[in-house]
Amino acid sequence: MNKSEIWSAIHQERAALAQDLEQVNPADWSKPSLCDGWTVRDVLAHMTGTAQMTMGKFFPRLISSGFSLSKLQQKDIDRINQGDTLAAFKGEVNSTTSPPGPTLTWLGETLVHSDDIRRPLGIEYDYPAAAATAIADSYKNSNLVMGTKKRIAGVKLVATDTDWSHGEGPEVRGTMMALLMAMAGRKAALADLSGDGLATLESRF
Repeated sequence: MNKSEIWSAIHQERAALAQDLEQVNPADWSKPSLCDGWTVRDVLAHMTGTAQMTMGKFFPRLISSGFSLSKLQQKDIDRINQGDTLAAFKGEVNSTTSPPGPTLTWLGETLVHSDDIRRPLGIEYDYPAAAATAIADSYKNSNLVMGTKKRIAGVKLVATDTDWSHGEGPEVRGTMMALLMAMAGRKAALADLSGDGLATLESRF
């Protein structure tokens, strides 16, 4: 995927998530997401903060947060949650600004965090396999942030909805999105996977 295609996919996925959240019950916003310590509302606020961030804002804010990325993120979450979180997110659907990092990183964040929200709410969604595949290829050999390379070592991941596989060893099979979520450290995704290597993968969580 080139940069234009990545941003187009990000915008499409943000818009789809916003539409899915239109009918969410008020109480559902406080449900725990798949991100430890964050509610559904918190994850959406975090996604909004990412879309609002620019290169010029990032480093001064990081410095003022004591060089703690988690503190910076929490400040944005608290700020955005003071108002209408969904409305704020909708206002950033077509944003093309972000913190420093490869553009594909923000597509990965969009897909993974969208599922962090949808799964606890029981919202089914057909994620684009091509986008999930591109993200999985960027995660598979990296231990940065999520420790994916170490987590999936010694098993072969095999997608059941597209032509993609990675690794050697006993197989773990599932949709591209389920594999991606497991690669990203989301234990809930293991319920959607199968194969002789599943026990090995599960032991890494």
